[in-house]
Amino acid sequence: MSKISKFFIVGIVLLISMTTLIGCASAAEDQKLIHVSGTGKVTTDPDLVEISIAVQTENTDALVAQQENSKKMNSCIDALKATGLTEDEIKTTGYNIYSFTTDSDSPFGGEKKVYRVTNTVLVETGKIDMAGKIIDEAIANGANNVNYISFKLSDEKSNSLRSQAVKAAVDQARMDADSVALALGVQILGVQTVNVGQSYVPVVYQENYMMKGVAFDSAARETPIQADTVDVTASVSIDYIIR
Repeated sequence: MSKISKFFIVGIVLLISMTTLIGCASAAEDQKLIHVSGTGKVTTDPDLVEISIAVQTENTDALVAQQENSKKMNSCIDALKATGLTEDEIKTTGYNIYSFTTDSDSPFGGEKKVYRVTNTVLVETGKIDMAGKIIDEAIANGANNVNYISFKLSDEKSNSLRSQAVKAAVDQARMDADSVALALGVQILGVQTVNVGQSYVPVVYQENYMMKGVAFDSAARETPIQADTVDVTASVSIDYIIR
């Protein structure tokens, strides 16, 4: 066979291959789709509570303010441990010292340089029913600021509920797709693409309780803290192939 004949045959093969590829691409471009989205939600009780607690002290002597703060925070932490909390459930999340000049309303008098020391700990525990007691014990033993309370889910519980939320989102998307297909008189053949997303927002009470100068009544009832439910949500976006 001559070289010219070989080149001719190779050219024919390449031409056929290119035509096939173009045909496939054209078919893909002409593919008809229904695009739908779905959202699923699972509501459950939280299994974790976070409480941010702080001790704040002030003095015209920085060392005195620091030592007073240290004494109160140690007393606070000891009291929290006495409730049954472990060291792993109590973490220091902030320590700050800064100075400011007072005005005439300050108990230190006007135009005085005062040092403020703030030590913050975060209590994270699965003992949800102890939230009120934790706050009471902290305040009774030196803490004078509760920055916030947050009810949330542990990673284990959140992950276990995720699949339920995703399934609910897919079911909703499919029902919408079936309704659209029925209305248009078309048939769903399959799925081209699926995108899955997730959002989870804990219930947070952004309350700031400054307890400085407030007497604590040990005979009073425990601070009532009621945990709300938490939602695990998932969203999906699906392209269904139709004909």
